[in-house]
Amino acid sequence: MEIKRYYIAGPMTGYTNFNREAFNAMCDDLRKQGHTVLNPAMLPDGLTQAQYMDICLAMLRCVTHVIMLEGWQGSQGAKIEHSLAIKSDLILEYQR
Repeated sequence: MEIKRYYIAGPMTGYTNFNREAFNAMCDDLRKQGHTVLNPAMLPDGLTQAQYMDICLAMLRCVTHVIMLEGWQGSQGAKIEHSLAIKSDLILEYQR
């Protein structure tokens, strides 16, 4: 099996605990499949929105696949990540 490198993108702002449960559940599922996962929900609290985006875009540049969590269309950050994934010819997948 080919090991893929995934980035998880989705809404965080305005969600209880920044939607970490959804991010972590997806991370666990992908890791159980043997993939490498970069999970922005693992970042610590206390940074600015711009600092989070800077880190997340760097993470995105290290992967082959991006999985978009439900509700991503309502998140400015996730829409930016989606656009960069398209421009970078990454493989996009969408949570069902």
